[in-house]
This record gives sequence, C-alpha cells and structure tokens, in this order.
Amino acid sequence: MNRLKTLGKLWLFLLFLTVSNKGFSQEQNLPKAETESFWDHVQFGGGFGLAIGNDFTDITIAPSAIYNFNEHFALGTGLQYSRLKQKNFYASNVIGASLIGLYNPIEEIQLSLELEQVHVNTTYTDLYDNVKRSFWNTGLYIGGGYRADNVTIGARFNLLFDKDKDLYGDALMPFIRVYF
Repeated sequence: MNRLKTLGKLWLFLLFLTVSNKGFSQEQNLPKAETESFWDHVQFGGGFGLAIGNDFTDITIAPSAIYNFNEHFALGTGLQYSRLKQKNFYASNVIGASLIGLYNPIEEIQLSLELEQVHVNTTYTDLYDNVKRSFWNTGLYIGGGYRADNVTIGARFNLLFDKDKDLYGDALMPFIRVYF
C-alpha cells in the first residue's frame, strides 16, 4: 500500500511538472519587428557611355531603377539620352524610356524582357544641304546573361528589329547591367 501511495504521488508530481511546463512554454505576444519599406526593395543603376574618336563623339546617359519583388523577379523603368556626332557628316539626339522585367531562375542567370521607346532626331550634312530625319523607334528585347552580385553581362535581341527603319545597326546587342 505504501508503494502505491508513493507511485501515485510520483505520478501526480510528474503530471504537475508536465502541465506547469506547458503553461510556461506558451508564446508571448511580443511586438512584431517593423516590415521592410518599399525602398528596401529598390535598386538604382543604369549605364553611361562615352566614345570619342577622330571627329566622332558618342555620349549616352541611361539611369534606371528596379523593384525586387523577391530573389527571382524584378520590374523596373529607365530613361535614356544619347548624343552622337560625326564632324561634317551627322548629328543625332536620342531620348526615350524603357520598362524592364528581370527573372533570375538561379542566382547566376538573369533573363530579361525589355520594352524601349525612343525618339530620334538626326541631321545629315552633305555638300549642298542638311537632311533632317525624325522618328520613333520601338524595341522589344529578350535577353539573358551571367550574373555576379549586382552585375550582369549578357546580350539582348530586338524582336521588332527592322534594318531599314531601326536606330541600331543590329538586332543582337551586348550589355552590362549594374544595379546598386
């Protein structure tokens, strides 16, 4: 009988410890940490080009920004201005904007889809007079490249390329994309 009492008391004591331990292991309602802001997902970057040669100048400024939805998808926009000039032959101003979607299936690979709309004003100079040409150029690019941290090196292909009407000389264009 003493043994049963002792076993019963031991069992009750263990039950008490188990129940009281569960009561103290409940999660406490602590204030949640602040969520990330919109700007924590935004990266800025773009391009700058400068080519100076024998009576030739090409200056390009192209700032851009992207919003990273997660580690795989980003969407962004950019602006572009270029000034090209070859002495006694032509001068051109190009101004426009673009939308870009980026997809990173794995960390090292970046795929892109980009829509670019630019306005081109060009003046050709010959011996007798100046010929002016003004037009809009639309490009729809698919691209891919190797990505290391915030730099991507690759190529893009213009699906809307028309050699007779296009601003660029070829549908395939290499790129280096940098975002900070």
